[in-house]
Amino acid sequence: MKLTLETERLILRPFEHDDAEDMFYGWANDDEVTRYLTWNTHKSPEETSKIIDLWISEYEKPERLNFAIVLKETGKLIGGIDVVGYLGGVNGTPVIGYALSRSCWNRGYMTEAATRVIGCLFDKGYEEIRIDAMEENTGSIRVIEKCGGTFIGTEIMARPAKGDKIKVRKYIVRKD
Repeated sequence: MKLTLETERLILRPFEHDDAEDMFYGWANDDEVTRYLTWNTHKSPEETSKIIDLWISEYEKPERLNFAIVLKETGKLIGGIDVVGYLGGVNGTPVIGYALSRSCWNRGYMTEAATRVIGCLFDKGYEEIRIDAMEENTGSIRVIEKCGGTFIGTEIMARPAKGDKIKVRKYIVRKD
């Protein structure tokens, strides 16, 4: 679904083909960012371009929410946030994932973006949202807690693309 949301400092909009270079150099090629993600560090802007083209084709699905995070002040693409899946099917609990350029960490941008996406999902009728973070990803855990996440446990999760398993902290954000 193509949808644009706004916050005080951000525009959350659908990804566009022209975002590939900014995404690649902003975070997709950064080992420090991607070490916390399920996918591998991208090796070229062309690899990023293929992923964005896939995401664009998925916008036709009503359940697919995937946003480019853009600073209002500069128009610069700084990250992405999306519903990576649903527990129990499309009418189940949405699961949010996100990534942010390291140069933008610790400025409240991801908390702002996640809060807005969570609100959008609540407006669509969902009662709870799931967000997971690697146990050592303290920055992401802080974002989740600021968004009202309640810790529900840990789980060992396989990352097939990376050929490893990680320990994740699971959180639920419930509608008031």
